[in-house]
Amino acid sequence: MATALLVVAHHRADSLTAHIADRARVRLEKDGRTVDVLDLHAEGFDPRMTVADEPDWGDRDKTYSAEVRAHMRRIDAADLIVVVFPVWWYGLPAVLKGWIDRVWNYGFAYGRPTARLGGKRMLWLALAGQSREEYAGHGLGDALAHQLTVGISNYCGITDAAVRFVHDTVSPAAPAPATADDALEEFLTPS
Repeated sequence: MATALLVVAHHRADSLTAHIADRARVRLEKDGRTVDVLDLHAEGFDPRMTVADEPDWGDRDKTYSAEVRAHMRRIDAADLIVVVFPVWWYGLPAVLKGWIDRVWNYGFAYGRPTARLGGKRMLWLALAGQSREEYAGHGLGDALAHQLTVGISNYCGITDAAVRFVHDTVSPAAPAPATADDALEEFLTPS
């Protein structure tokens, strides 16, 4: 059975981010997947880099901390990774950036002749307060999408990666959950 790792990066369980992540979980389960929900805040993930998890460029087989190795196993077990997060200051929330820094580490996610994460699929589902037009006018969506798909996913061997934005999330009239459902459906439906 296919497994999806659903990563949630928001501190409030009642946030729009958490709501959309729950809708994604339901959709993934409906698709027949086992879903491993990794709620970074609820699980108490510490995003701060430690000496134990600092890359050792001379040792790609370094043994990282127990916490990080547990997260690496969860990534290994998934064929699909879906990350749901709010866009803050046109980037990732600190807890998510720290998760990438500590867990997607040298020798695990990159730094080997054969990409360990190759063959996985990845969807970054980004909740943005501004409209699509405002993002496009400044090139911010393209910049963030490039950073996430090329700078993280592709760099780690995940070539089937996409970023989908849910815009206008601060507007009470915005259809954010439906937009998120459409983005997930589009990504999961084979072309």
